[in-house]
Amino acid sequence: MICDLKTKSLYTIVNYILTMATTIQVSEQLVDTLKMRRQYDKESYEEVIWNLVEDTMEINEETKKEIELARADIKAGKFYTHEQVKKKLGL
Repeated sequence: MICDLKTKSLYTIVNYILTMATTIQVSEQLVDTLKMRRQYDKESYEEVIWNLVEDTMEINEETKKEIELARADIKAGKFYTHEQVKKKLGL
């Protein structure tokens, strides 16, 4: 039983290490595009790619409900324009 646990743990660690070190080749054009999409200078390409992937994922039900509520507020006139906010803040 102890040997089985050790073997299983080692396999998991090796599998984890192997999946963490993957290299991909991309064109200079794609690298330039990824650089432009960085939100800050030290952001990794992986973070940029995850942000792009996240943007294409399905939003959850709670967010869908909040969007519908916001749309209803807008239709009902429950909002401030940019100009109204600037005037209220004295800008």
